[in-house]
Amino acid sequence: MSKHSGLAQYNIIGFLTIVDLERAKAFYRDTLGLRLLKEEPPFALVFDAHGIMLRLGMGKELAAAHGTVLGWEVPDVAAAVRDLEQGGVTFERYPQLPQDELGIWTAPGGARVAWFKDPDGNILSLSSHPGRQE
Repeated sequence: MSKHSGLAQYNIIGFLTIVDLERAKAFYRDTLGLRLLKEEPPFALVFDAHGIMLRLGMGKELAAAHGTVLGWEVPDVAAAVRDLEQGGVTFERYPQLPQDELGIWTAPGGARVAWFKDPDGNILSLSSHPGRQE
């Protein structure tokens, strides 16, 4: 019986759908600070997200957002929220979650999470997870 190797040794590529190329380029490059690797109109924008390829694929329309599609693990969620707010990012508030004044929710396991949307309505997050090695 052979053992398969799986995918653990390979890098992940992130995919998001966008509608407005220029608006998405400005948000991901200028507001979030990701490095634009290449433009492939009318198909995609390709960014470097700390060594991970992020492809923003062009779509004609987007389905309604239902849950987080992309997130960044950061050492200090509050500091990251404040930094992005200075860049014009607005953080989401969810009535069903007890969030602090910055919009940060603390999960029962201790993870801290804050959510925001890109210009096309994709839900993105910042999180920190106690006990994880950086």
